[in-house]
Amino acid sequence: MPERSQLRLLSDDATSDSAVEVANAFDAGRLTQARCLAGLTKAALATQVGVSGAAVSQWEARTSPPRPDHLRRLAEVLDVPVEFFAVGRPFAQLDGGSAHFRSLRSTKTSQRVKAVAFAQQVWELTYALEKHIQLPPVDLPGFLPDEADHRLPASPAEAARALRAHWGLGTGPIPHLVRTMEMHGIITTMVPFAGADTPTINAFSTSRMPRPLVVLTPDRGDDVYWHRFTAAHELGHLVLHRDAAPGDPVQELEADAFAAEFLTPAARIGDKLPRRVDFGALEKISHEWGVSFKSLIYRSRELGAISDASARRAYQRLNRLYELGMIEPDPVTNYPGEVPSLLSKAFELAEANGTLTMTSLARELRWRLPRLRLLLGHPDVRPVLRLV
Repeated sequence: MPERSQLRLLSDDATSDSAVEVANAFDAGRLTQARCLAGLTKAALATQVGVSGAAVSQWEARTSPPRPDHLRRLAEVLDVPVEFFAVGRPFAQLDGGSAHFRSLRSTKTSQRVKAVAFAQQVWELTYALEKHIQLPPVDLPGFLPDEADHRLPASPAEAARALRAHWGLGTGPIPHLVRTMEMHGIITTMVPFAGADTPTINAFSTSRMPRPLVVLTPDRGDDVYWHRFTAAHELGHLVLHRDAAPGDPVQELEADAFAAEFLTPAARIGDKLPRRVDFGALEKISHEWGVSFKSLIYRSRELGAISDASARRAYQRLNRLYELGMIEPDPVTNYPGEVPSLLSKAFELAEANGTLTMTSLARELRWRLPRLRLLLGHPDVRPVLRLV
């Protein structure tokens, strides 16, 4: 009988008996995951729990399990149920070297570790939902059963054109990029998963799990055009760099080149670009193709529509327009097709069919309800009471 079925699921208000039971079935990997999500070092966690740093190291190294009283304190500090630390449910093995970060150089190691722990939990949520709902199958070269028939060219631009053809997108604008990615089985999220650290982590992606994952961050959601380019950039990593070690600056340039061609194919956009910088004309193209002024200026220079000098002057004028507030960001929330919804819709369908509730799913995952709501993209809309 699988070990999971032998374990008794417990309430969030852990009793002494429950802590004893979990101590006997302790999963060190869960402690590491919860600690990383909380952004704590081993030493910092040890201080809050009231033990030595060596004790936490021993717990995570599987040398010795924590005592029941320590488990209860760990649950308080890390804001998880005591049973979160028990073995018996699938665990995604992923490390910081398995994810492509949009701004790797400015992303601290501790933030990357937190992001990877979040990605692990997204996979666990996806796995739990797929037991109740059939999600769209993964339809992305590199993840398909017969790879001999579905290999994309190594050139970023050629790969972008090939993926458009594979997905039947034609050569025109892609109106709902994120929804298109989700329709082809790519898990996409956009939640403040790391609290105040989320904006500095920026976007990232990984292809080292059964389903490709793209994590977008809400701060980029303030501008739908930047958001779309970031999503296309991460899509480029998934198809170009599945087996490559992240962190190479060349890979970032290749992902940018993929995104530019995927969103604005040269064969179609080239004739539309004005031969001199005309912000009125660029604005129409921007709205039609869903890309920013900056991207269009870069694309114009890249395709030879304008000179390097003209591009430099255009960037200067563009920056001035932003400073004066003449150009304002257009939030992604105004575009439902650019807001990730696959996981939340999967839960809603399972709930409507009577096979799942928020409480039962949280119990299965051994998360607290606020954590589950966050990963599902269900914000807590309750007003906050502040005593002064």
